[in-house]
Amino acid sequence: MKEPYPGYTKPLIVPQPLRSDGAGGPDFGPRDVLRDLENPNMLVPPATDAGLVPNLKMSFSDTHMQLNHGGWSREITVRDLPVATTLAGVNMSLTPGGVRELHWHQQAEWAYMIWGKARITAVDQNGRNFIADVGEGDLWYFPAGIPHSIQGLETGCEFLLVFDDGEFSDLNTLSISDWFAHTPKDVLAANFGVSESAFATIPSEQVYIFQDDIPGSLESQMVESPYGTVPQSFKHRLLAQKPLVTPGGSVRIVDSSNFPVSKTVAAALVEIKPGAMRELHWHPNNDEWQYYLTGQGRMTVFAGNGIARTFDYRAGDVGYVPFAYGHYIQNTGTESLWFLEMFKSDRFADVSLNQWMALTPRELVADNLHVGSELIDALRKEKWPVVKYPDCYGEPKS
Repeated sequence: MKEPYPGYTKPLIVPQPLRSDGAGGPDFGPRDVLRDLENPNMLVPPATDAGLVPNLKMSFSDTHMQLNHGGWSREITVRDLPVATTLAGVNMSLTPGGVRELHWHQQAEWAYMIWGKARITAVDQNGRNFIADVGEGDLWYFPAGIPHSIQGLETGCEFLLVFDDGEFSDLNTLSISDWFAHTPKDVLAANFGVSESAFATIPSEQVYIFQDDIPGSLESQMVESPYGTVPQSFKHRLLAQKPLVTPGGSVRIVDSSNFPVSKTVAAALVEIKPGAMRELHWHPNNDEWQYYLTGQGRMTVFAGNGIARTFDYRAGDVGYVPFAYGHYIQNTGTESLWFLEMFKSDRFADVSLNQWMALTPRELVADNLHVGSELIDALRKEKWPVVKYPDCYGEPKS
């Protein structure tokens, strides 16, 4: 439709906490209308929502930005999302040449490259090294205690880091500059067999992120170790995996079965097309930590005992589902919804409600739910992680 005149903007329609069945009432008090517009299913929950479920949503946009020359970082831990005890996440960006300094963690680090290119390095406990370049859609995994570094290449980069402990903080890691700054220079001199003057200009505190020159080619940076390279690659090309494709979208699963070094984090990259949904399911191995990459959607979580709650998510948000809680995710936008499901586990596992019912005696299911052949005949023995049906469009039914 043609706009009335240049610069015209449509009037803001103020949403009200009123459901189509008449429940609720107008809110005329102080409020954040833009926030309510982003969270329509929290302002007006589906009639099937009931009881108390803890907050299962946090946005990186609501977190503290750590700004350094060379890049920035922000994190979501149990301080920000108390229910998320199994995993913590860091969103980080490095400029061209920007370096996340040489460091190591008490936790394992799993990473997804959002955009750009970076160079990663590591050395294991046996002196075997690893140097590689990673690009969009690539993963890396560094086991706990393994020293490593990350550097932005010619485009710079942004990535998501996931750690297998909800208490983790990236600002409280073990860094080479921090250790040097808090070690007497005579001890450093004795350790490396040089004079104390060699340490006259070392940093006085943790560097964390710093600006450096863009490194040369990968070949020019290779360092040969007398012990060889690490036996299991720390890098995995997730987008190179053949996805499981269904009418509603696609799924790529990565865990220790196809990325052997990743012993404590398993994940799935899920695409939900407009009008589709991640099917009703649950995970029998651990809590689920989510990161939304593009699009927008809503998730309803069922906690048992008549308790359920719906949350709205957008790109940059983190979601969480406690162990074994039933849930589904619908695409509420006009573009594909892409998100990551992550678990503190060596294997990805989910239980499909549809498949469970299909592989259970028909009469038992029919009698349990008081349903007829229309539903029973439609059940699928094969799992479809993402489904698409016409009634997935529009607002949830009251």
